[in-house]
Amino acid sequence: MIDHDRLFKELITTFFLEFLELFFPQVIDYLEPDSLTFLDKELFTDVTAGEQYEADLVAKVRFRGQETFFLVHIENQSYPEADFGRRLFRYFARLFEKYGLPVYPIVIFSYDSPRTPQTNIYRVTFPDKTVMEFNYGVVQLNQLNWRDFLQQENPVASALMAKMRIAPSDRPRVKAECLRLLATLRLNPAKMKLISGFVDTYLQLNAAEQEIFQSEIAQFEPVKQEVVMEIVTSWQLQGRLEIVMRQLNRKVGAVTPELEARIQQLSPTQVEDLADALLDFTNVGDLVTWLNSLGTPEET
Repeated sequence: MIDHDRLFKELITTFFLEFLELFFPQVIDYLEPDSLTFLDKELFTDVTAGEQYEADLVAKVRFRGQETFFLVHIENQSYPEADFGRRLFRYFARLFEKYGLPVYPIVIFSYDSPRTPQTNIYRVTFPDKTVMEFNYGVVQLNQLNWRDFLQQENPVASALMAKMRIAPSDRPRVKAECLRLLATLRLNPAKMKLISGFVDTYLQLNAAEQEIFQSEIAQFEPVKQEVVMEIVTSWQLQGRLEIVMRQLNRKVGAVTPELEARIQQLSPTQVEDLADALLDFTNVGDLVTWLNSLGTPEET
């Protein structure tokens, strides 16, 4: 099962300012970027349902040119939920009560369907008056056209295009364009891996789509094509590693995290050698012996 909330939280935490710049540039205009801090996870208990909820992401930032702060609460909603605005308002009220700071609430609707436009307002009304109107920012990905983000040199655009409104026939091209955009950004390897992994998670291609994907990459200019091919090669190696790990777990039993870490450091050639060697393993000691034969550090 894909942990959608974890993936989105990791993406937005890493590229928080870039996310605001892409979708809420007006907020960027009045916050002080250097003041950004993330709060510990916030847990809220629904006393009526007896359930506990965790706010996805809460950041504290200072108003530019001032000494006062405000909170930005970003919630990823990966499935349709009736009366979602009510739950978001409860989060808002409890954050405001706890910290005594203004709260800027944002929700990312990341599910594929339905495509019905979502509201950005939660109201409490009576026949004669509106008691309360709660407004929140909305990014509904299945309402956005990926083509509108092709020229956005923004890492969040590179990732989230994979979850926007995509015709089935466009899936290979969108995946290629996500990586083309990523290749222009000159990010460090860890950030490159985060975005490329996000894209690969949400745009898994079949064999026919893979052929189209490769043909799209072949049309890139040489420098970008080289970067993209490195990403694709890393995907292939990771996929091969996952297969080898499953085979090892069946052959010798559960592999310890320490041994798995050593396996993750193997070169592509060594991974293939391990895939052949494990056929003769009978226990985890055989795996340790094989790894030690490569000169890798012994398990402690």
